[in-house]
Amino acid sequence: MEQIYTIPVNEAFEKVQEKDSCTCPFCLMYNRLEANELDLILGASMMEPDVRIKTNELGFCDTHLSLMFERGKRLPLTLMLESHLDKIAEDIDGNLGSFFVVKTGENAAKRLDKLEHSCYICDRIEYNFKNMIETAALLWQNDEAFREKVKKAPYFCLKHYGRFIAAARERLSKKEFGEFYRQVSEVEKAYFDKLRGDVSWFCKKFDYRYADEPWGDAKDAPERARQFLGGSLHVYEKEKKPTDSLT
Repeated sequence: MEQIYTIPVNEAFEKVQEKDSCTCPFCLMYNRLEANELDLILGASMMEPDVRIKTNELGFCDTHLSLMFERGKRLPLTLMLESHLDKIAEDIDGNLGSFFVVKTGENAAKRLDKLEHSCYICDRIEYNFKNMIETAALLWQNDEAFREKVKKAPYFCLKHYGRFIAAARERLSKKEFGEFYRQVSEVEKAYFDKLRGDVSWFCKKFDYRYADEPWGDAKDAPERARQFLGGSLHVYEKEKKPTDSLT
């Protein structure tokens, strides 16, 4: 178990237990990793030669390119884009006057297809995120206090629930995995059943027969269903100001 990941994993599971913090702990981990990577790539890392070589080669997915633009640091971003565009030109221009123009075109197509499915930031996040999920499974195995944190988690979004189960299946004994699955599925089922009921009630509220009935918890049911199915990604925590603790 990687010790460097135990602190952020524990912190995420503790954070989601706070009032008004109903989210998947793994989504929180992902978002914290993503925010850190965005800050790094638009900061000191941008000028590191080994980083620039990788960003020139891999580029960025549309999501992370958009998130970098939102941060407003146009000069460091444009410097990276300049060298990235130069690298693309080098890869796909080729020698159009040669007898091997067809082969050059085939290579360009392969390069562009590879580029479409690569992102420097995605790769960085995935490396650490995968280790965090594995660490969570091993913490459940070895730390009774962490098991209690898992029991108190609000829910796991569907995609991260699957990855958590898969990581535990690979690393726990059959007996341990049986207990693990029972515990996490109880958490998931409780939230899932409540969510399904709220979604159904939301739909019924548009039937005139239920117009005067109270909404209960159903008003935001569609949004919660979306988060459950797809995760709450690219959502960042508000930075705490010095005066926040006084209000």
